[in-house]
Amino acid sequence: MHVDRHKDGVACRECWAATRLFDGSEMLCEKCGAFFGDKAAPVPVFCRKCDDHHYDKATAAGIYEKALAAAIVNLKNVPSLPHRLRTIIHAATRRREFVGIDLIVPIPLSARRRLERGFNQAESIAAALSRSTGIPVDAHSLTRRMHTPIHRIGMDQKARELTVKNAFEVVMPKLIGGKNILLIDDVLTSGATASSCAKVLKKAGAGKVNVFTLARAVMH
Repeated sequence: MHVDRHKDGVACRECWAATRLFDGSEMLCEKCGAFFGDKAAPVPVFCRKCDDHHYDKATAAGIYEKALAAAIVNLKNVPSLPHRLRTIIHAATRRREFVGIDLIVPIPLSARRRLERGFNQAESIAAALSRSTGIPVDAHSLTRRMHTPIHRIGMDQKARELTVKNAFEVVMPKLIGGKNILLIDDVLTSGATASSCAKVLKKAGAGKVNVFTLARAVMH
């Protein structure tokens, strides 16, 4: 359908209305945010696939589908967030995962991919979060020291973990030590990348490491 309101970005109002955004009423994995169903359980549930992940908790604004998926694909090409995305991000900052956070850290691109793209979309999301919360962004202490293949939906958990093993390092640990970190990316699929980042951040002395992404892929 024709996008009739610029503030909605590349998707129309009808597409946004059909996109599932999380409001706390869903059944999600307590740790990684994997989607189980539309109705919350009376007790915390765990998918158990994330038991070994190094982050403390991951949360997302919604499911990677329809308007949210289109907005994220566009964000990889255009480093600006439409009003609709900024509103969604601002609403997410009220969640408990943001309480006690000292530093926002975008997951870095490799030097090669950043050169190809010209920017890191995770930094655009981080900047919007910083404006809403007043929490500073550190886009330099965590680096990706090797180029890794882009994760595809069809890749299994082990393949994803192997592609990011030893891919990240903290180059300025003094800025990380003792800080509670919020890691930022556009999509969380298996959680392998976020876990690898959290591992090196904690090794550098970080306290709690939570993860926020715009979307959560539904794994089958």
